[in-house]
Amino acid sequence: PNSLGGDNAQLYALQIRARLTDNLSLIATKDGFLVSQSPILDDGWADLAAGLKLSLFTDPDAQFLLSTGFTYELPTGQNRALQGNGDGEFNIFLTGGAELAEDIHWISAIGVRLPADRAVENQVMYWSNHYDYRLGDSGLYIFGETNWYHWLRDAGAFPLPLGGLDIINLGGVGVENTNVVTQALGVKLKPADNIEIGLAYEVPVSRQEDILQDRFTFDFILRY
Repeated sequence: PNSLGGDNAQLYALQIRARLTDNLSLIATKDGFLVSQSPILDDGWADLAAGLKLSLFTDPDAQFLLSTGFTYELPTGQNRALQGNGDGEFNIFLTGGAELAEDIHWISAIGVRLPADRAVENQVMYWSNHYDYRLGDSGLYIFGETNWYHWLRDAGAFPLPLGGLDIINLGGVGVENTNVVTQALGVKLKPADNIEIGLAYEVPVSRQEDILQDRFTFDFILRY
């Protein structure tokens, strides 16, 4: 946002998920390199996060699934990119998905991020919802997403009332009991059963924006 000097930042990242058993998966959900034109952070490596995901219930015929899991974010990133602070962060989550009607799907995730050092990182609760519609047999989907962030505790590492949303945990003051809601619209193409290519555009719809004015997300998914 302009209140933070404007300009942009980009994160180039890779996620890896590997099935260990029929119900248990290893997930590596955060890494990458931040490239910044913003005055509040510099280029640098992001923290690393990995954990486990457990499938609680799956019904392929009804297209319904429920799972839970956790990750631990190691403070391995660089301080100049506003990473590497604190003693790490636990993320505990519950996710589910269902087919609401023919070709209409809903995926939801709720969780809480719990830093090991609450003095330098904020506790955050989040709830994300994704709705998509498949356009016939073309392999093309249109979707909308709503993301809610609720800050549970203040910290004292950053002197402004900013939390940092999902990629950064600033440890800001004056954020306790504040909320940010964002909305995204996008498209996804599945040219093959094991390939997905997606694009989304996201903006805050709440009065509070935190560090987000708008965001593009591009993804490429390969399954094997």
